[in-house]
Parts: sequence; C-alpha cells; structure tokens
Amino acid sequence: MATFGTLSSRLTDALKGLRGKGKLTEADVDGTLREIRRAMLDADVSLTVVKSFQAAVRERALSDEISKALNPAQQVVQIVNDELVTILGGQQRRIEFAKKPPTVIMLAGLQGSGKTTLAGKLAKWLAKEKHTPLLVACDLQRPNAVTQLEVVAGNAGVAIYAPEPGNGKGNPVKVAKDSIKYATDKMYDVVIIDTAGRLGVDAELMKEAAEIRKATSPDEVLFVIDAMIGQDAVATAEAFQKGVDFTGVVLTKLDGDARGGAALSVVSATERPIMFASTGESLDDFEPFHPDRMANRILDLGDMLTLIEQAQQTFDAEETAKVAEKIATETFTLEDFLEQMQQLKNMGSLKKMMGMLPGSGQMKAQLDNFDESEITRTEAIIRSMTPAERRNARLLNGSRRLRIANGSGVTVTDVNSLVNRFEQAAKMMKSVAQGKVPQVPGMGPIPGGIGGARPKPTKKKSSKSGNPAKRAAENAALGQRTSSGSGAGFGLGAAGGGAGGVGEMSAEELADMQKLLGGR
Repeated sequence: MATFGTLSSRLTDALKGLRGKGKLTEADVDGTLREIRRAMLDADVSLTVVKSFQAAVRERALSDEISKALNPAQQVVQIVNDELVTILGGQQRRIEFAKKPPTVIMLAGLQGSGKTTLAGKLAKWLAKEKHTPLLVACDLQRPNAVTQLEVVAGNAGVAIYAPEPGNGKGNPVKVAKDSIKYATDKMYDVVIIDTAGRLGVDAELMKEAAEIRKATSPDEVLFVIDAMIGQDAVATAEAFQKGVDFTGVVLTKLDGDARGGAALSVVSATERPIMFASTGESLDDFEPFHPDRMANRILDLGDMLTLIEQAQQTFDAEETAKVAEKIATETFTLEDFLEQMQQLKNMGSLKKMMGMLPGSGQMKAQLDNFDESEITRTEAIIRSMTPAERRNARLLNGSRRLRIANGSGVTVTDVNSLVNRFEQAAKMMKSVAQGKVPQVPGMGPIPGGIGGARPKPTKKKSSKSGNPAKRAAENAALGQRTSSGSGAGFGLGAAGGGAGGVGEMSAEELADMQKLLGGR
C-alpha cells in the first residue's frame, strides 16, 4: 500500500545489510535497529511505540536461539515481522454481530476522514457477505452531507434512511433512534449510522456522538481515521476514545503517498484493533484488516493470501475448470483469453494486485509506469475480430489483420504482437497443464518442478538466407530467443531471492507481464 511505501522501503533497506552474514554480532543488530528506528520515526510512528518495538526486537535478535540459527539474518527478518504484527494488533478482529438483528454499527471521526464514503464501502462489503445493510444519514450539519450519502448508497446498491434534509436542520439523535425501529420493521439486519464530523475535536462533536451512542446502544463503534493524518493521529484517537469509546478503527486513504506511520501508533495508544482498511476511491477498494498480511506488505514480503481471496471471489470455479481443459487440449482461443482478461479486470487494479507480490517494492518505478489502459486496447483488438477469427487465429491473414487494426484504432504491428503473445502464452499454459514447468524468462529453475532443471547451452544457429536484410533480421530473432526464451510469461523469481526465502519479481518479469496483458 502506498501510504506505507516510504516506511516499507526504509525497513527493507535496513534489513538488507544483514543478508549474507553467517553470524550476527551485537553491533550488526544495533546498527540495523538504528536504521529501523530512524525509518519509523520519519514515518510518524510515535516514540513510545518505536522504543517498545526496538527493545522487543533487540532482545529476541540477541538470544541464543538466533545466534545458533542456520540463517540468523532471516530469523531477524521474521522477528521484525512478528513485532510489526504485534503493533498492528496481533489477531484479526471481526465484526461482532448482534444475536438479535439488527446489528448497529456507528461511525465516528473527523470531517474529511472519508467517513461518508466509508459507510458506502462497508455497506457494499456487508451486502456481498449476504447481509442486508441500511445506511442512516445522521450528519445533518455538513452542507449536502445527506445528499452525498444518498448518492453513495445508490452507487453501492444499498438502502438508506434519511428522513431529514440536513444542512443544519433536523435532530440527528432522533434520526438514529428511529432508524433502529425502521430497520426492524423492514427486516434490515445491519444498521450503519453515519455521524457528523468536525474539522477538529470539540465538545459539541463529542456530545452529539455520545448522545447517538446512548440512544442506539451500538454493537460496534468504528473510529474512522485518515491514514495520512500525521502526528495528530494518536491525540485524535485518544480524544474519541474518551468521548465515544469506540470498539475498532478503520484506516482510510491507504492509497495516499504520505508517510502514514502514525496510524500504526493508534492500536498501541488506544488498545483498540484496526478492523478495516480503505485502499482507494472505488467502493470496492475496501478490505478487512489482517495485521499479519499488512506486516508482510510493509516488509515487502507480499500478500498472496489477499490476492488469492480476491481471485476466488472473482473467478468462477466451473469456468476455470473448462478453461483448464481447453488449455490442456489445445482448444484455448482468443475468445477464452478475452473472458479471462475480463475476469482479471473484475479483481480490481492490476497495479495493486502486482503490488501484493513479494519483492514488488523493489519495482516501484516499473509499477508506477504500468499502463493499465493497455488491457483496454487489447480488448479492443480482440473485439474487432469476428467470432470465427477469435476461435481460430489461423484465419488471421494480412487483410483481416489490417481490418482489425483499423477497427480497433491500432496498427497492424499491434495486432501481430497480440496474436504472437497469445500463441506463446497458450503454449506455456499447455505445458503447465500437462505437469511441466517451462523456463519462463527471468525465472530460475523451480524447486520440485518437472522440467525445472536449467537447460544445457545449445549451439547457436544462424540464418542461411541469401537476402542480407532478411538474414540479419533472422539472426537477431534467433539471438533474442537464445537469451530470453520463447515465452512471454511472467511470475515470481527463484526461491530464496528475498527476505525469508521469498522470491522477487525482476524488472524483466514485470515487463513480460505487461506485454502479455497488452503492453507494446
């Protein structure tokens, strides 16, 4: 996540100095901890949290168990990871639903923290979880706040209770209390109350929030805080804890580029868990907060579990099985390729997904330059083909490719490139389906994989064409195949490349991924 980008890069740089050392001295550990301390303080993590974190890591890193370990450097990385998980709350905390519906969830926070949008994200997420949420408009002070929540509810596809127009009119405590009866009568099982915020903590804000809490007896009170708030995070969280006594924290704007480390201090300061994270502007950019997964992201170890969960939610199991069969029997077509691309897009931003891969932090520049619009261009090319051409790419002669290029607004070279990439990808996928592990450009041999051994060097062939220009082109093509392999694949690097034995993507692999999905 971008908010922890600076902290992540500083921590991984600090830990790099330990790798390759067979034995760690006290000076090695102290030097690394100094760098970690600076990184955390620069990221606005509170001094109290930093001191506690540093002491815990030092004690464990200098223990006899670590000094006798086969790879002490990797053990220290694991210790840092464990202590980050502790700072972030340890275990994931889920919503505690009421035994007798409706479950009442009250949102509280400062104005500008993204509370209203967060209400829509939470409601949409609950709807996906088979609940029937009701949004309640209790922010009757901020201009057009009720209208904004109505728009958000419409976009999220959920119901809203907004009997008052707002803009300074109406009693928010009465609206909140009446919404419970309304939800019970209409059989909504979750009520989400969006309360008013202020530009700063004040007595009026706390009084109103406390009265709404008393009137509704919520099952959960979620404190919504902007992850980029800086050093004010702890003071603001403590003020809301005293005034409203929230049960959990929601971090918003985790896609920002600020240092964001102050948000890590909220758990320690309030002893309340982070329950959800908002990671973008879309209503789907919302996820339950897993301390262990976030710690992995901060240390650039990837977040494969979240990536897998997103894939499971998006890809249909039966369709995936059919595609696997088509790949194995060489009947995988451009039509199937288009369907798979559309499902991939439904998972969300490809840039974010690649950011969850181990080692992606080392590829920040390449990720920033990744052009997701290339996938749209690839879709346009395939959609410009006839159904017969999508099913059988061998029909694509010169005149057909020119027609497709004109129809999709690209060049014939782009069409040729797509067809070539598709054929290479189909071959590679067929090998995988048959239990073989092909040599993917940028990848080393995969331990335990069939065919994973590094191929023996072969004698380079040369073109025998009598045409000098053609001979030079063919020789160049042969040289490229010899050096980079024949497939435009992508994947993780060889195991052991990163901290804790986790592989890292190379720049070439990232480029291959973009090419396969539609890059030029």
